[in-house]
Amino acid sequence: MSSEYAIRADGIGKCFQTYARPVHRLVQALYKQRKKLYEEFWALRNVDVQIERGETLGIIGKNGSGKSTFLQLVAGTLTPTTGAIDTNGRISAILELGAGFNPEFTGAENARLNAAILGMTREEIDARLPDIIAFSELDDFIQKPVKTYSSGMYVRLAFSISINLEPDILIIDEALAVGDIKFQRKCFRKLEQLRNQGITTLFVTHATESVVAMCDRALMFDAGQISALGEPKHVVNQYLESMFFPGFDNKFPSLQGDSDPRLRAKHLVLKPDVDSCKRRVTYNSSEYRWGTGGAQIVDYLLLGESGEEITTGCRQGEPLKLRLAVYFHQPASRLIFGFTIKTIGGAAVFGTNSKLKGVSIADKCDNEFSVAEFSFTPHLIPGEYFISTGVVIREKTGPDTALDRRYDLLHLKIHDDKSDAFGIAAVDMQISEKPVDEERQ
Repeated sequence: MSSEYAIRADGIGKCFQTYARPVHRLVQALYKQRKKLYEEFWALRNVDVQIERGETLGIIGKNGSGKSTFLQLVAGTLTPTTGAIDTNGRISAILELGAGFNPEFTGAENARLNAAILGMTREEIDARLPDIIAFSELDDFIQKPVKTYSSGMYVRLAFSISINLEPDILIIDEALAVGDIKFQRKCFRKLEQLRNQGITTLFVTHATESVVAMCDRALMFDAGQISALGEPKHVVNQYLESMFFPGFDNKFPSLQGDSDPRLRAKHLVLKPDVDSCKRRVTYNSSEYRWGTGGAQIVDYLLLGESGEEITTGCRQGEPLKLRLAVYFHQPASRLIFGFTIKTIGGAAVFGTNSKLKGVSIADKCDNEFSVAEFSFTPHLIPGEYFISTGVVIREKTGPDTALDRRYDLLHLKIHDDKSDAFGIAAVDMQISEKPVDEERQ
């Protein structure tokens, strides 16, 4: 077996048998292949993927898409119906809240049991137990049966056991969605440490920003098959599209190009047959776009405090205006204009829309233009950011309909020669030393 990878799945599939009535399972066992009283449900089909040592892989997808089944196959709690799966190293998994725990045992007894299952000696377990208790912060409950634990306490114990048993592969299935915020942050800090130590980590989550921020790659399941695998931000975009705007062909009426790739003007270009966004200096050619094409954002202007177009960046805290030229190919009502600022990694820094702001957008006829303006002051640490924007229809029932969503449409560079901080948000901070005697009064 090669040691170059941590996990390799070759054409794996998992089929479950479902019965209309419980008694049919017994009859099927008695008659074997002479009768077929079950329906086949393929949770996974033809899954091929290789996960490298030390890689952090985020797994996303709709409910029932096969995420948890895949993790169970990797962990060895299920066997594949077809194909083969190989793993290198000790696996520690949190697959289901309370899974692997004996409810009658205490927290400490369950910790010892899980460690023993993984092949650790009594001496190794004794050495690790204090760290498990300390991280879980369950000192007052560690000698009580886990059947008395809350869901948050279950997570504390399960995560503490998993990370302190020196795994080579760590698997987490939605467990961190339960529990208090402070402990979740503590867990994510620990995951960052494990990543730096070269531990291979797989985790299923619906928190897409965590996938973008923490993972080397992302994998998306759809109907039991891999529908996307690659750079986290791109996979997350596809996932969001499939969740909120299913069935879109992502096609727009073709727009004419222009011989001059750069466009500098104090006014928007209101031409329905030209995508002038692509000619702006701040345009990001790696944008991600989708929608029905019922309306199109055909130009934008990013203006600074003086009213001039921003082309080389803006100052920290400088008031800005983003204007959009939106052309409607068809009538539209209940419109929403949206705006988001993101980091290079894809984490949302700020976002809002006309609906949240209580701004009513007038109904539009076909072949009509609209100009939307967002006025904002980015109190952000100097660096590179991207602005996403879009126009959608608010449906009376069901998800909103995206007419044109342009993720990472333009590149926003914020500079400050006297920057004295780090991070993202520019917090007005003053530091001073006060006389000690003032505190003794």
